[in-house]
Amino acid sequence: MERKFITIREAAEILRVSPLTLRNWDKKGILTSYRNPVNNYRVYRADQLEMFIRRIENSKNKHKGRKIDISLA
Repeated sequence: MERKFITIREAAEILRVSPLTLRNWDKKGILTSYRNPVNNYRVYRADQLEMFIRRIENSKNKHKGRKIDISLA
């Protein structure tokens, strides 16, 4: 079974930023988190992170004409 949600620590490692950066992005609406209903911790949907990474990579490679396949699985 595929995991649908990723912890803030795991998301920070994937994006190579600090958890504090993710909290700030959440406040600014750059990358919205969800809340775990049991402990109220921030979590991120795996597909949401994948789309965010694609947007970043596509903007970097827009002029190069390359497309990168990114999978979190």
